Amino acid sequence: MTLSHLSLAPLQASAGSLQIDTDVLVIGGGPAGTWAAIAAVARGAKVTLVDKGFCGTSGATAPSGTGLWHVPRDAEARAKAKASRYTMGGELAEHAWMDRVLEQTWLNTEKLTEWGYPFPSNDQGQLQRTSLQGPEYMRLMRKKAKEAGARILDHSPALELLVDEHGTVAGATGIQRGTLDRWVVRAGAVVMASGGCAFLSRALGCNVLTGDGYLMAAEAGAELSGMEFSNAYGLGPAFSSVTKSLFYNWATFYDRQGVPIEGAGSSRGRGIIAKTLQTEPVYACLDRADASIRAWMRTAQPNFFVSFDRQGIDPFTQHFPVALRLEGTVRGTGGLHVIREDCATSVPGLYAAGDAATRELICGAFTGGGSHNAAWALSSGFWAGAGAADFSRSIRAQAQRRLRRAGTAGLAERAGPGWDPAALVQAVQAEVFPYERNWNRSGDRLQESLARLDAQWHRVRQAAAPEKQQLVRGREALAMLATARWMYRSALGRTETRGMARRSDHPELDPGQRHRLVSGGLDDIWVRPQPVDRNTPAWQPSIPEGIAA
Repeated sequence: MTLSHLSLAPLQASAGSLQIDTDVLVIGGGPAGTWAAIAAVARGAKVTLVDKGFCGTSGATAPSGTGLWHVPRDAEARAKAKASRYTMGGELAEHAWMDRVLEQTWLNTEKLTEWGYPFPSNDQGQLQRTSLQGPEYMRLMRKKAKEAGARILDHSPALELLVDEHGTVAGATGIQRGTLDRWVVRAGAVVMASGGCAFLSRALGCNVLTGDGYLMAAEAGAELSGMEFSNAYGLGPAFSSVTKSLFYNWATFYDRQGVPIEGAGSSRGRGIIAKTLQTEPVYACLDRADASIRAWMRTAQPNFFVSFDRQGIDPFTQHFPVALRLEGTVRGTGGLHVIREDCATSVPGLYAAGDAATRELICGAFTGGGSHNAAWALSSGFWAGAGAADFSRSIRAQAQRRLRRAGTAGLAERAGPGWDPAALVQAVQAEVFPYERNWNRSGDRLQESLARLDAQWHRVRQAAAPEKQQLVRGREALAMLATARWMYRSALGRTETRGMARRSDHPELDPGQRHRLVSGGLDDIWVRPQPVDRNTPAWQPSIPEGIAA
């Protein structure tokens, strides 16, 4: 792909544009982004963080509780924790990465305790650090990032990366929502912590997660990995955006006549529910929870019950309709391909963290939703921030670089008819939402969807940019479209069923496909196999000096 050589001088001269020079730019203000900012400052870097929403309240973690893969420093306990996920994930995870994440999560959780996060205690007075309440967690992370010295730009979505004459990532541009003024941040390195893609399915906290980081990174030449592991659907009430599914372990599922649906509460129950929903509604009732479990539920995830209370429904005694909302790569494991232990991507100067990065390294082919994703976010964010700071320091002595904008899709200022972002969003959702198309895939349906998705891409690829007021939504729509094409092209290349990559025409696991699928490209999507590294040397993570208590 040829990058457009657009001078930044017009941006410098434009009225109202905000110009910032920094060492490290972090795109995204969730747990991965805030940990990246804190770690980069601790390495001596000047840090700017931009968030599409308000850092601390935006994203999947902020409005809800999440588990945390926090395992004691006990060899047997950690071996057991790794083994269960390794098998479930089709043996695509890597033990060295799991070891690193378990240890870094332990260390960062110690730091959270020092900072005053209110972990509860059990009856013996021991802290229970296997879960985090999003509002308290992210309020604390915003506070600590600001105290460290990071500059935060809220409501400032990034639109495209900047690269120098060598293709090294050197910042980004975007707009400020309130004024629609342009911002330009020149940086020595960038951490992409923009989250995954949930395709505007209205899952709680996910409507800012549209795959923007994937598109920006791919335009600069970055690769992705594990995009076939992207068909995660969250279970929740049909009338609510809350898709926290833990409590359904105590549920019975019923058809419209009130007859229990056989197998719907088992380990394969999500598939049975998806199949049933294709022809009739499904109802649930948390009727297997006793009084003590009910009381615990109310304190563990209070927002789960808000929609029930508003409608006067008792979920413990009354049947309520359920739905499956696509959460894509937010609960899936696909994302930007990282090539080193500092979470560097294949493009110099660009690092990836959290749901923006692949979680195959610790989850393999199975969802990392909840505890594993939370542990990955704080660990990968920490490593990426430190790595970006070190990279920035290494290029400070270079002469001033000539920068160009890497964005190519939906940003061209040219004459001609525009296109409707809302219509494109609907077209993408029509291909990725249906259970019969995405939950259990088949080669013919994948080909059909790809033909339509590719046609949409080529239609809007060179079209004039939407009006300024629609620019952000236009890039979101294009990012969703690109993500769907990487997903389905990768799914077509995995002719087996492994983890959450289910193929009805290839229902068995194939031992010969125990490899990753790396993908990339924009106009022409490519996919190639890559062996799983089983010889990665162990690496001992640590909290660097400089992070204040």
